[in-house]
Amino acid sequence: MDLTRLPDRYRLILCDLWGCVHDGWRILPGVAGTLAAWKAQQRVVLFLTNAPRTTDAILQQLEKLGLDDDLYDGIVTAGEAGVAALAGRPVGFCGTEEDRADLERRGLVIVETDFAELACAGLAPGETLEDYADRLAAWRDAGVVLHCLNPDRIVHHQGEVMVCAGALADAYEALGGTAVWYGKPYRSVYDYALELAGVTDKGAVLAIGDGMQTDMAGAAAYGIDAVFVSGGIHAGEIPRFPEGWTPVGIVAGFDEAQPNG
Repeated sequence: MDLTRLPDRYRLILCDLWGCVHDGWRILPGVAGTLAAWKAQQRVVLFLTNAPRTTDAILQQLEKLGLDDDLYDGIVTAGEAGVAALAGRPVGFCGTEEDRADLERRGLVIVETDFAELACAGLAPGETLEDYADRLAAWRDAGVVLHCLNPDRIVHHQGEVMVCAGALADAYEALGGTAVWYGKPYRSVYDYALELAGVTDKGAVLAIGDGMQTDMAGAAAYGIDAVFVSGGIHAGEIPRFPEGWTPVGIVAGFDEAQPNG
């Protein structure tokens, strides 16, 4: 499948970022050329990411990686959805200092103790799920609601696997804790993206992503077409798509295509 020659009916492209556009370190091969082709074809391109950060933070990250902002039309993040939901209420926090500073700049009120809700952006550098065992149990016992601002479980960063907030939320729910999820595959983030783009026809929308639990599951549940990027987070695995649903195409990456099936 040639991503630069998509059917004309796809007027809105919802494209994942990590694993598709970049790997946290560089813009991946073929991305700039494909985005330029989409813009020349007058398609609307929105980056739909489960990043727990704000739109401004992701924009700055893409600028540092060297991606021209003329090549896309907007950014929708799980973090923005979470901030909107938690605005004005004191919350606990877990994640990196960068994530914390970004969310506080966006108006999130973060406290150290006596919180009934917690904004989970991920794990601090060097920490593992096991390091959170006691904290998760304490939060559960206190009835804390964990708001997962990034439903991704893992990402690949510079050749290493990084555990994300989704894995922590999974562990919390397994202990009997309550988690609220934002981003893909949840319907609200797709509703917001289509509203932002001014598109009402789902047949005109194409999702592109590398995550089974997020990108593919979200597209299937929402009723839109999708292209699976097999060289991302599930590289080397046999694809297992939602039952009764398949993507309209499979590509290894933006610079290399492979037959569907």
